[in-house]
Amino acid sequence: MAPPVAKALLDLLFPPLCIGCRGPVAETGFCAPCWSKVTFLDGPSCACCGLPFGVALEGVMLCAACLATPPAFDSARAILSYDAHSGAAILALKHADRLELVPGFARWLGRSGRALLERCDLVVPVPLHRTRLWQRRYNQAAELARRLAGDCNRPFNPLALTRSRATESQGAMASAKARRRNVQRAFKVPDTARIAGRHVLLVDDVLTTGATAEACARALKRAGAEEVHVLALARVVKASQIPI
Repeated sequence: MAPPVAKALLDLLFPPLCIGCRGPVAETGFCAPCWSKVTFLDGPSCACCGLPFGVALEGVMLCAACLATPPAFDSARAILSYDAHSGAAILALKHADRLELVPGFARWLGRSGRALLERCDLVVPVPLHRTRLWQRRYNQAAELARRLAGDCNRPFNPLALTRSRATESQGAMASAKARRRNVQRAFKVPDTARIAGRHVLLVDDVLTTGATAEACARALKRAGAEEVHVLALARVVKASQIPI
């Protein structure tokens, strides 16, 4: 964290802007009008995948999909609903080099994912294939995971899980089934000793159908991970909100 004088100087030279509308704010984040439009996923949800429920239900409840086919990961949580209001900032981080958004987003991940962080002893990002990483120059999930691990004093290993083959963009897939096929066996653990017996927190920017998180979790479980929990910045609640 920058010293107060350095922070004041940086704010003077580069005034913080709202991550939604780009208007001036006191510190990096959403301005009040944009904040009121963002949907935070802090209500009742599936105990496994985190899908929001419309009403509060008694006890530990699972959604129909998790009851029918339990996922490979042990649980998944996201902070925001992916929609027009949150999507602009997330896509800016993903495609427009807006790395100044990472500290604020990581703080949100740390607050909302506190229970998952307490269960986990290793933070691992969803990896990019080397060709995609070369094109983008950075992996947004890795940047979020790195900052989160540092803020919460958890071990971080960006190489524990790799994408062993290049896949088409999930945004180009027409269906959830196509997304699952696209990433099937696309991930591997180069050194199982890094994973065996660990409780892994897998960090990503957006959960869409869960296909990527599922494929990553399967690879980690095959390598001997005791538990795999997924923490994402946002998740798609409606199919019409699938990101590009």
